[in-house]
Amino acid sequence: MASLRDLKARIDSTKKTKQITGAMQMVSASKMSKAELNAKGFVPYADKIQEVVASIANSTDIGHPMLTKREVKKTGYMVITSDRGLVGAYNSHVLKNLINTIQKRHQSKDEYTIIAVGRKGYDYCKKRDLPITKSIIGVADHPKFAEIKELAQETVQMYIDGEIDELNIIYNHYVSAISQQVTAKKLLPIENLHNEGAVNSDYEYDPNQEEILEVLLPQYAESLIFGALLDGKASEHAASMTAMRSATDNAEDLIGDLSLTYNRARQASITQEITEIVGGVAAQE
Repeated sequence: MASLRDLKARIDSTKKTKQITGAMQMVSASKMSKAELNAKGFVPYADKIQEVVASIANSTDIGHPMLTKREVKKTGYMVITSDRGLVGAYNSHVLKNLINTIQKRHQSKDEYTIIAVGRKGYDYCKKRDLPITKSIIGVADHPKFAEIKELAQETVQMYIDGEIDELNIIYNHYVSAISQQVTAKKLLPIENLHNEGAVNSDYEYDPNQEEILEVLLPQYAESLIFGALLDGKASEHAASMTAMRSATDNAEDLIGDLSLTYNRARQASITQEITEIVGGVAAQE
């Protein structure tokens, strides 16, 4: 059995750990609230640009590479993970989905490439020698579009130029503070627009519809990427809050167990000392 001094040291150390995890839980909760507002606040913009793009696409027979489904020779996977740990299973669920998808769909590394957003995803793919075309590390807790604009534009351009024939994104969708759902979506080619918006005869186009689509379609795809990043950030902070709350609860349980052990050991030590004193007095009589 550990000595009283060792037990006391462990109790003190665990109490300090509990204070740290408790503080981190509060910080994550604050970040999550703001990230949730950012994600929800972006939805009206995304819905509106989708409505406009759908309206134009449905009112014309103009073809565009981003709307055209073609033979898939190479697939791009954009993977959104965190830059830091202490987020529970947030990263592992996304990366597990990526690996399962690759194993199911591809026979060779030439058939796919990865766009990594976040250090954990980048390091994971790099360690396993998976093909990474583009990456970004150190995205802010509450990112602005300017931070990922270049990556989003270059990724969309890869599809337009034919470097990839399909673009998928894998991230954690924010459901609630205690629930995040791994989501895999096909971003390109853009499909189902005919189901998203009806023709609006009130629109007047200047310049023509083809030129407007040429500008709007890349912006629409980029907005989907940014929306997924905001969603993923809200999920990341929620996962961190949950992990820190669990760590705090575990520390509290451990402190209780150690305190019980400490008190029992102290009681046994006191009893032994009393026994020795009584024995010494009896020996002198």
